[in-house]
Amino acid sequence: MKKYFIQKSPFIVPTTDGKLIEEHHGLATTKNSAISIALMIAPPGWSEPFQTPEFDEYTYIIKGKKQFIIEDEVIILETGQSIKIEKNTRVQYSNPFNEPCEYLAICTPAFSMDLVNRED
Repeated sequence: MKKYFIQKSPFIVPTTDGKLIEEHHGLATTKNSAISIALMIAPPGWSEPFQTPEFDEYTYIIKGKKQFIIEDEVIILETGQSIKIEKNTRVQYSNPFNEPCEYLAICTPAFSMDLVNRED
């Protein structure tokens, strides 16, 4: 029995805001509810509504900058920096900058629309 799994083609999550989401491991690709790993590219001017996810989220910035509003604090991460945001923390993600932001997002348990709790 194999002790590994190679994900050769990610699932491209359909979006309406110009953000590219390539899930390599998680519910949509490998049916793994424990973890999701996705490559993201957020275009300039992109933002999401505030949310209070029921999962920990780790973000690593590959290229560009990304803004986080965590509770009431504004944090900007740049290339090579990373952050862990613990579950049940109110957060908003955005890219108010002039260039795309490429980053990895790792969620434990796996990202799910049922667990993200986005505000209207």
